[in-house]
Amino acid sequence: MLDRPRQRSAKAPLHPETGLANATVQQRLVAVRSFYEYLVEDGLRERNPVRRGQSSRRGRRPRQGLVRRLEQAPWIPNENVWQRVLVACAMEPLRNRLMVALAYDGALRREELVQLAVGDFEHVHRLIHLRAETTKSQRARKVAFGVTSSELFVAYLNERRGMFGRIDGPLFRSASNRNYGKPLGPSTWSKTVEGIAHSAGVARLSTHTFRHLRLTDLARADWTIDQIAQYAGHRDLATTMRYIHLSGRELAARLHRASASIQQDRENLLAALAAVR
Repeated sequence: MLDRPRQRSAKAPLHPETGLANATVQQRLVAVRSFYEYLVEDGLRERNPVRRGQSSRRGRRPRQGLVRRLEQAPWIPNENVWQRVLVACAMEPLRNRLMVALAYDGALRREELVQLAVGDFEHVHRLIHLRAETTKSQRARKVAFGVTSSELFVAYLNERRGMFGRIDGPLFRSASNRNYGKPLGPSTWSKTVEGIAHSAGVARLSTHTFRHLRLTDLARADWTIDQIAQYAGHRDLATTMRYIHLSGRELAARLHRASASIQQDRENLLAALAAVR
């Protein structure tokens, strides 16, 4: 798996290097490891040759798995790319524009977005109540949405009422003849984002990009890691750290500001030397 020639695809035509992607290798190793665990359990094998990695938590000795897992930073668009995405989104139907705005404002996962119900919105305070059964962590939480999302929400409710009547339940519904009035599924949202990515010429755009960008923007706004984790619905702060990555310019600017403050403090202390006559 690590040495075989990599097949070129439409999404990655300029990557001729050999070997499967690390995530693909990890998925296949899980299947092989599970098969050998079954053989060991039935007494057909003495041990499992596909060793499992082990972290150093709880005082355990760390142990590397058969293939090291690579942790890559999530991709987020820069300002120019984000502007192209928004231009492409502006050409979408009202429902899709609202979904994009809410996906960003609430840092929503794909499943959380499509399972939003009309009753989940507290429009006066611009809050969304995410039900526990719709979240990955199975914990309820609240997220906010902005003025633009509020305007799109009201407009979509009026459009929705004209198309499907006064109905509660899932907010986003299909307008196609095949599934008219049915709630949207995660695959439909994925296809919508793929269409936006194609129109904007941004192949790396995915349903998770809006979540990544929102959490990074919260870090830029000097939210604490605990506040961001609560907003994102993360149980582990290490997960939140993987989502948040500031650009090199932002990190350099913060370093310069911190260094300038420290340097000024040093100068103030040294000034006492000059005061001595």
